[in-house]
Amino acid sequence: MSDLMQIYHKLFTHYGPRDWWPAESPFEVAVGAILTQNTNWSNVEKAIVNLKAAAVLSSPAICALERGRLEELIRPSGFFRQKAERLQLFTNHLRDHYAHDLQGLLQRSLNTARAELLALKGVGPETADSILLYAGERPSFVVDAYTGRLFGRLGLLSGSENYMQIRALFMTGLPTEVPLYNEYHALIVAHCKEFCRKKPRCTGCPLTAICPYNLHQ
Repeated sequence: MSDLMQIYHKLFTHYGPRDWWPAESPFEVAVGAILTQNTNWSNVEKAIVNLKAAAVLSSPAICALERGRLEELIRPSGFFRQKAERLQLFTNHLRDHYAHDLQGLLQRSLNTARAELLALKGVGPETADSILLYAGERPSFVVDAYTGRLFGRLGLLSGSENYMQIRALFMTGLPTEVPLYNEYHALIVAHCKEFCRKKPRCTGCPLTAICPYNLHQ
């Protein structure tokens, strides 16, 4: 068993299935991926609730919405002016190229769809991979700050790697399975919130036996 899979099994045994990403549709996932930039999920949930209450959680509706009204609805997510612009650029792209059909974009080849998302203003690698994995069910591993922290402490990363190098570690070291990528990323987030914090809480950590960082404390 690879080190990555050993870590996965230990995390899964401890936390169980995470059932992430919480959303009622792929489009809602994509909106959430954009709104969650630089904020926590509880704030995104408030913005999503606002969009649903206003009956505008769809690509045509967001595209047509007056910018100030969209800003007001997503204000709880923070950076609301910037995010309103990004949401409308995203929905404009879906309108212009896919008649508002997100699946049209997501069903392109993985590399093509990823490059297309990354070409949109405000969509970085983490957001693009989140949309691909969680909305499109495509095998594109999501990397975030938690990933670098945890696997640096575990000795699998040096700390000098960039996003694509870390993503490649997982995509070459794991079976190419969407449910695995989905669960693994969610488990990493859960673990870094519970134990592998900026100031780690090593007591009780399910990875203690294989963590060099803990041995040096």
